[in-house]
This record gives sequence, structure tokens and C-alpha cells, in this order.
Amino acid sequence: MLTFEDCLGLSELTEDEILAIAEHEHIPEVAALELGNYLVHELNGEQCIKCFIVEDIAAASRKGDFRHAAVLRLVLRDFCREHHV
Repeated sequence: MLTFEDCLGLSELTEDEILAIAEHEHIPEVAALELGNYLVHELNGEQCIKCFIVEDIAAASRKGDFRHAAVLRLVLRDFCREHHV
């Protein structure tokens, strides 16, 4: 049986990126991993993931959770660098 870590290793995303997708979509991490892996291979899918992270940053900022927003900004920076979005 494959573990979450096994599947993460097969994906083109980091754990933090998966967590951002899970947060945005309100789904379990395993489902977010599957969705993220699907989106990475779709036309405009990486742009969609970028939008998820940007929206997560905005939501955290609205809640006054500036620490989480800062962490998500780093996730966004790394995602954009890795995926050239």
C-alpha cells in the first residue's frame, strides 16, 4: 500500500503546496495531493494552484493571521519558481 509520503514523492508538489490546496478546497490532504498532481499536468492547472495559494493568503490576512499569510507567501514564491508561473 502506498503512503501519503510515497504519493508525495511521486508528485511534482511539496507538502506545503499540498496543504495549501487542502486548505483552499477544504478537503483532506490525500485528496489535495491527488487534485494537485492532476492540476500540475493540466493546461492552466499550475495557474489554478497559484490562484489557490493567493486566495489562501488573502483569507489568512482577512482573519488577521499574518504569520500564516507569511508562510503561504513563501509557499507561493517557491511554487512560482519551481513551476515558472
